[in-house]
Amino acid sequence: MARWNRMFAWERCVASVLLATLFAVSHVKSEEQKSTVSQTAAMNYLSQFGYLQPINPTSGGIISQDTLSKAISEFQAFAGLNITGDFDDETFKLMALPRCGVKDKVGPGFGRSKRYALQGSRWRVKKLTYKISKYPRNLPQHKVDDELNKAFKVWSEYTDLVFIQKKSGQVHIEIRFEKGEHGDGDPFDGPGGTLAHAYFPVYGGDAHFDDAEQWTIDSFRGTNLFQVAAHEFGHSLGLSHSDVKAALMAPFYRGYQPYFQLDDDDIQGIQALYGKKSANSGGVPTGPRYGTTTASPPSEEDSELCTDPKVDTMFNSAEGHMYAFKGDRYWRLTADGVAVGYPKLISHSWKGLPGNIDAAFTYKNGKTYFFKGSKYWRYVGKRMDGDYPKEISEGFTGIPDNIDTVTVWTGNGKIYFYKGAKFWRFDPAQKPPVKNTYPKLISNWEGIPNNLDASIVYRGYTYFFKGDAYYRFNDRTFSVDVADPAFPRATAYWWFGCRSANKGTLGETDEQLVTSSNQDADSAAGNVSTATSISWYLPFSLMTMIFAKIVATT
Repeated sequence: MARWNRMFAWERCVASVLLATLFAVSHVKSEEQKSTVSQTAAMNYLSQFGYLQPINPTSGGIISQDTLSKAISEFQAFAGLNITGDFDDETFKLMALPRCGVKDKVGPGFGRSKRYALQGSRWRVKKLTYKISKYPRNLPQHKVDDELNKAFKVWSEYTDLVFIQKKSGQVHIEIRFEKGEHGDGDPFDGPGGTLAHAYFPVYGGDAHFDDAEQWTIDSFRGTNLFQVAAHEFGHSLGLSHSDVKAALMAPFYRGYQPYFQLDDDDIQGIQALYGKKSANSGGVPTGPRYGTTTASPPSEEDSELCTDPKVDTMFNSAEGHMYAFKGDRYWRLTADGVAVGYPKLISHSWKGLPGNIDAAFTYKNGKTYFFKGSKYWRYVGKRMDGDYPKEISEGFTGIPDNIDTVTVWTGNGKIYFYKGAKFWRFDPAQKPPVKNTYPKLISNWEGIPNNLDASIVYRGYTYFFKGDAYYRFNDRTFSVDVADPAFPRATAYWWFGCRSANKGTLGETDEQLVTSSNQDADSAAGNVSTATSISWYLPFSLMTMIFAKIVATT
């Protein structure tokens, strides 16, 4: 491809040839099956997908252990794994999954100025043409046309983009099904491994699919063509990979989803690039979309939360929903605010659970724990998991009653309880689960106030709430982020979708160590701008300060 920038060809193919034999794995692997990915292949994987700089074979470069550990940690953080900095079994298993061939890290840094990820280029026109220059070997051409047309509609249903298929001539996006080396310096690796790759608009937007895959339509067998194509076309339009597991733009293939629909993260990303669908285009559809399910209704402004945004607790469910509890009622939160149809009574959904909950969290076992006074309850989904309530002192030895909030910190996977000016770290695998060095002062968490109301982990950050304000805590730098507007910010505006609320900084903010972005990293409805990348490669002196903070939580 003459229009593709040759400087990326060598970089992308360094690892691809080595991975061709190592990553030929089936699409279905049991959790018990031992991964066959070697450490050498894993390092090449990190290089291929942007976590390590490719090693020039002529220079004999050596990767330091610190650099490798940082790269592994970044991959684990992006993929939602426990951050160990080592090649553990879970990391190997994830690396062996079928996935998109586009890098997870693009540009000089890995920052995200929005919840979604933008590559930095987009098409300057809304009417785009495409053609399929080479069809797959195992599917009728007319069915391929239908599936790819449907994949483009995933994106046009939320924007004013129009996609027109042409049979010949110059087009914006060329689509080909190829095997092995196919002329772009990024060879395919056979069944499994890399399924497809696409180029961002600045590099031409073309999409290539591995014809060695068993592409299928509306089937749990093989690899679903529609879902993979919709993902690749997201790249063709300017979207990078998302670290949101439920997002279409997440890099790993999740298998056939008969009731597929875009995640809020995908929708906000494409609209950040091309704007929302205008009224004269019919607006966003509210009826059934790609499967037979009905699309989620848009968020609405809630008068109670807008008037008094202070809540009792917030938590993520195992199903991927965010909830806010207040008194005897609860709300489900979306990327835009509050979902339609809320609030609802807690007692109607979580049978046996009282109102005025102190704190809640969902652990890696998929179970959600609720705390009130000296008691706690355990639920699987919305079903009570046994004979509850029980005493906190019985199930969480070393943790006080009447806690303020609780969170599972992504930095180490441990459970942190907060009360007043102190916090406790709870590790179920440790005896005793709370070290005798606890409690410690919340002031160790740079910029976080005492007497918190709630906390929640959301897309790589931990958010702490107090009164009508919230703080975004950067788990990688161990400090409250510096941003514009600064933190703390108004919960009503940024979390509950209250457009009339104050959207600026509330009160005074403490001096912070570093910033992960100077853009609004929380707004789903703020001003649209191109993502600003930042570097995670911090100077040694700053890393020393951050390490000192982390030591304070151990």
